Amino acid sequence: MTDTALLIIDIQNDYFPGGAMELEGAAAAGAKAGEVLEKFRRENIPVFHVRHLSIRPGATFFLPGTPGAEIHPAVRPRAGEAVVEKNFPNSFRGTALQNRLDQHKVRNLVVAGMMTHMCVDASVRQAADLGYQVTLLGDACATRAQKISGETVPARQVHLAFLAALNGFYAKVIDSHEL
Repeated sequence: MTDTALLIIDIQNDYFPGGAMELEGAAAAGAKAGEVLEKFRRENIPVFHVRHLSIRPGATFFLPGTPGAEIHPAVRPRAGEAVVEKNFPNSFRGTALQNRLDQHKVRNLVVAGMMTHMCVDASVRQAADLGYQVTLLGDACATRAQKISGETVPARQVHLAFLAALNGFYAKVIDSHEL
């Protein structure tokens, strides 16, 4: 696994209970991501944390300098682990992520993160378009209900629909115990 890295996307305090944008299943997904993170650390495989900072006018969460924007304790970076800050859903847009992965000769990404329907989706699609082989840990991701045309789509359905859309061409979607 010398060309593999773990990419943890936006597992930040605002997504957890009491945060400004609570997600359904955030605690369980964060715990799974934490277990995988410990495995990668034990095996000395590179880890890249991505942290979103909202800079657009009117943003209500991930505000710079707030506790909600901090990476959650379940996956808190250790000294020496890369932290990439982003301002858009796509973890590659306007960041040094690709350069950092290339410096480590990474070709295979294992991904965990939040929100499944937004930043995870955008980042996984971009990673695949850039030629990375992506394994997406479905149980280490979380999202929230979405509304369209006056209807609410439950979080579980949003999560499964996005995982299903990514599975195959963009990623191999598995649960963390399958890793």
